[in-house]
Amino acid sequence: MTGNPGRWPRIDQDGGIEDVTLLILEWLGEQGVNAMIRVDAERVADNAPAWTFAASGGPLEHGIRADGRTVQQCMSTALSQLREAGLSVPF
Repeated sequence: MTGNPGRWPRIDQDGGIEDVTLLILEWLGEQGVNAMIRVDAERVADNAPAWTFAASGGPLEHGIRADGRTVQQCMSTALSQLREAGLSVPF
């Protein structure tokens, strides 16, 4: 970690989406979708939504972008958008 106390990850015992994020990315790749998740250190420092998910290609007619303050928030929004776009993500 960065050595900043208080920046240790907090695990949401009820959510669990953090646990399957890499599986979701792998599944999307198998569907021909280019996808990534990233964190922006400048936005962390500014206390802005620092996590970004982006996906395009394959069966997606348009690209998708979702931002969030946490991985869970970001990926929850991303899954909702992927399902609206017609992808039945099995997670």
